[in-house]
Amino acid sequence: MQNKMKAYRLLDWQTKPKLVETEIPEPAGGEVLIKVAGNGLCHSDISMQQMPKEMVEQIGWKVPFTLGHEIGGWIEKLGAGVTGFKIGDPVVLVSSYFCGNCEYCLKGQTNNCENAAAGRGYGINGGLAEYVLVDKPQQIIKLDKLDPATAGPLTDAGSTSYHAVKRILPKLIPGSTAIVIGSGGLGGFAIQFIRELSPAKIIAIDTNENRLEIAKDYGAHHTLVGVNEATLGEIMDLTDGRGVEVVLDFAGFDATIETGLAAVRKSGSFGLIGAGMGTSNKPWYGSLPLDGEVFNFQGGSINDTKEVIKLAEAGLIRNEVELFSLDDVEKAYEKMEQGMLRGRAVVKP
Repeated sequence: MQNKMKAYRLLDWQTKPKLVETEIPEPAGGEVLIKVAGNGLCHSDISMQQMPKEMVEQIGWKVPFTLGHEIGGWIEKLGAGVTGFKIGDPVVLVSSYFCGNCEYCLKGQTNNCENAAAGRGYGINGGLAEYVLVDKPQQIIKLDKLDPATAGPLTDAGSTSYHAVKRILPKLIPGSTAIVIGSGGLGGFAIQFIRELSPAKIIAIDTNENRLEIAKDYGAHHTLVGVNEATLGEIMDLTDGRGVEVVLDFAGFDATIETGLAAVRKSGSFGLIGAGMGTSNKPWYGSLPLDGEVFNFQGGSINDTKEVIKLAEAGLIRNEVELFSLDDVEKAYEKMEQGMLRGRAVVKP
């Protein structure tokens, strides 16, 4: 095997990443080398490039590192002591890095790991390369029926959305309504999970009308274009003035938070998943759902990821992707930012 590979790396903070040549890592004891089949792109790849140096150094990230955290591939090499895999096994990697030893990991809440400020693609070398090194084999999931070249988005966009939907499923009883704000990659998965796992009526909201057409295809019963002064009234009209049991906000802007909270009924749930950095300056009384909950989180757990993969292998959800070569990675990011993708962009080395 050659000892050099191409990788799309962030070389310094607040600069554009570059496609460069770097060394292929060699797995030490307890490590695994994965040959990357495909890596899904995420908006967080872009936002982290703009973070101030002081902030990322506090987190513990160090440049340079290779971007990419939605990774599928094949087992290439096994370090000494690694068992349970064989060369050529098709696999995906859990996007939310975890130590496996802290209190949260031992409870199965690996997305809350106390030792995971840095991970593959965010502070540690990720999957926008020909090979990626895995230092914790328990973060590898073997695939049965899925193609590792396109399965990567299930580990982040799919797993994160599933984590949100699984939390609010008890409230999605017959006659209930759920709103999904932002029906792109994560929201598109959320609509599918709600459709498959509950009887709830689904209202999809997005500024991009093309995405709303896709949302209908995924199972949304109603669609609304953007969030404005009329949106709350439109929601009330669609629910006979009752409001909704659940809002999942995959945008996270001031307007979506305010409208989403106002739409939730008593004892309902508002989940803030989007990274729009929005705020709400209203007093809690009267602006939060009485006897309800407001929650947020980061990523999905390893169990979430395994369950999403099972749903996909059973053909119950669609994972639509557009493929790009590693040489075209910048074009892929541009199409993602411009909202020109039907599903997720996946880069194949």
